[in-house]
Amino acid sequence: MELVNTHCHSHFCGHGEGEAAQYAAEARKAGLTTLAFTEHYPLSSAFDPDGYLSVPASRMEAYHRDVAQAAQDCPSMDMLLGVELDYLGALEDRRLDQVDFGRYAIVLGSVHFVDGWAFDDPAQKGRWLEPGAPDAIWRRYVELWCDAASDARQPFTAMSHPDLAKKFGYYPSFGLAPLYEQMAEAVASSGRMIEVNTSGSYYACAEMFPSPGLLRAFCRAGVPATVGTDAHVPANVARDIRKGYRALYEAGYRAVTVPTPTGDRRSITIE
Repeated sequence: MELVNTHCHSHFCGHGEGEAAQYAAEARKAGLTTLAFTEHYPLSSAFDPDGYLSVPASRMEAYHRDVAQAAQDCPSMDMLLGVELDYLGALEDRRLDQVDFGRYAIVLGSVHFVDGWAFDDPAQKGRWLEPGAPDAIWRRYVELWCDAASDARQPFTAMSHPDLAKKFGYYPSFGLAPLYEQMAEAVASSGRMIEVNTSGSYYACAEMFPSPGLLRAFCRAGVPATVGTDAHVPANVARDIRKGYRALYEAGYRAVTVPTPTGDRRSITIE
């Protein structure tokens, strides 16, 4: 069965390591047939003052060249040039043009900021401990996520790590099932994919993104799904991909959806 990874980073962002060729080498050893590089699209200094979260705009062309060279050196694998683009809602301070994203085979939509606060940043997690905070944060996170997932003006191909709000293991006092249905309805309305992100198992939540319950909601809504490891070091480029496939199967999926270099989609049957 084919193995794919549609989400990885490298040294071009401030918290990644390794060059594209190193990721490609590890992917080839693991038998991957598709590898997507999805570096963090540049944020303004207001959101990323230290250049740690995203790729500086001045380095984007070098990133493009690095992936192109890796693809040229590894013709047996579909190597996709992509980006991970933060949805900032009303606080968006960049000039984003759909045309600018035409060069990318995949654009991952992410919500890492809740009204300007990087809620998944370990250095800023104290806000989670405030009285009643998990309830308010989860509601606002899902509201923003649904706005992003359903907004046709956004260039997103797939929505990555859908329930990232659980990263530190903080959950609301209420059941999440109604929010899951909202999320499934929102992304289904746009025809976008979602991603099973295997990195969640290595955070405090100890569970892939999305949770089994949310993944089942996506499946019931007919939302196609892909799989990514969110690797930030070459050694993790193939981590838990088979487990991601198993999670899809257990949620009701029978195929993994994969973007192609031309921007189309293809399916891999889960055996």
